Amino acid sequence: MYVGPGDVLHLIRSGKARTRGDIQEETGMSRMTVAQRVDALLKAELIREAGTARPSGGRRPTDLAFNLQHSCTISASVETTSSRVALTDLSGAIIADEHLDIAVDDGPEKVLHAITEAGLLLLQRSSTPMAKVSGMGISIPGPVDPHTLRPSQPPIMPGWDAYPIVEFIQDTFPVPVLVENDADAMAVGEYSTGFAGVPSLCLVKVSTGIGTGLVIDGQVYQGVDGGAGDIGHVRHPAFAGLQCQCGSFGCLAAGASGGAIARKLAEMGIDASSGRDVRQQLLAGNVDTMRLTHDAGRRLGEVMATVVCLLNPAVLLIAGDLASSSLIGGIRETLYPMSLPRATRHLDVRLAALGEDAAIRGMSSLLVNQVFSPAAVNARLA
Repeated sequence: MYVGPGDVLHLIRSGKARTRGDIQEETGMSRMTVAQRVDALLKAELIREAGTARPSGGRRPTDLAFNLQHSCTISASVETTSSRVALTDLSGAIIADEHLDIAVDDGPEKVLHAITEAGLLLLQRSSTPMAKVSGMGISIPGPVDPHTLRPSQPPIMPGWDAYPIVEFIQDTFPVPVLVENDADAMAVGEYSTGFAGVPSLCLVKVSTGIGTGLVIDGQVYQGVDGGAGDIGHVRHPAFAGLQCQCGSFGCLAAGASGGAIARKLAEMGIDASSGRDVRQQLLAGNVDTMRLTHDAGRRLGEVMATVVCLLNPAVLLIAGDLASSSLIGGIRETLYPMSLPRATRHLDVRLAALGEDAAIRGMSSLLVNQVFSPAAVNARLA
């Protein structure tokens, strides 16, 4: 079987090989062939020599490492009431970022124009040439068709359905472009920074809407049409009389999302219209907000019990604007009693760690895995 420079890079990136000797042992290639592959990667500046490795009885072998400064990525996370654009290195570390006060219901052209302008500004500020950009990724608060990378009937994104996001971005940035659901991107970000190697991770994002990201064996599970994890639109009998933004009645998001809590707070005379506003009230210690968030967590836990029994994940992360002790306390109250003991025996339920960085880091990770995949690198260095 042909082992190209891209396959060697994968061994180095995955940690399976640190030296030329490791590569020879992993692949069975001759020393001369290994040298050729490594020289090609060094010449392309995809790897660097990083000092000497463990003693081997004589001359110490030289460590090889992925060159994280080879290039950079630009990642954007689109939220319902704002967006954020960041320049990252190839590890996902944020070099510079820009916050945009723009709502998703302003429409795709206005939002995407603001994102591309912010991306250009970040390159200018950091003196980074366009040639150093390996790719651009955008996470959005709605389902994404995995085949076209276009939004697929997103309930809270009016005017975005089937919009050609990739083509719009590539008019300004002629690089590979990825579009991903926000919860999926956040799940990848959390997985890549704190849970690498965990067999299954489920992240629930509770903000203005509700969504779930799934990472199984290191890969995002999107479903056949990109609809996996869209639990916000599972029907719940407690909300049968409530109409959701998707047009249906009884959706979980209609009664347990940040948007739903914001509406209840507004009825009580508290200034709130989105999950972001609910978060501010939680941080301020508003008792009514904490009570409503706890109740929402209980309803969410009832739905998540089915998810946990079906997937039996190792980790369940709670993320988004409503991620708090109030929400996770409510989830635990109903999740454990309504799940099989076997499904929760080794389940780690906790608040997500990365906050608003999760989607940015997730998009960067997805981009790097695609742009520097064995096939892509083999084609580039053929």
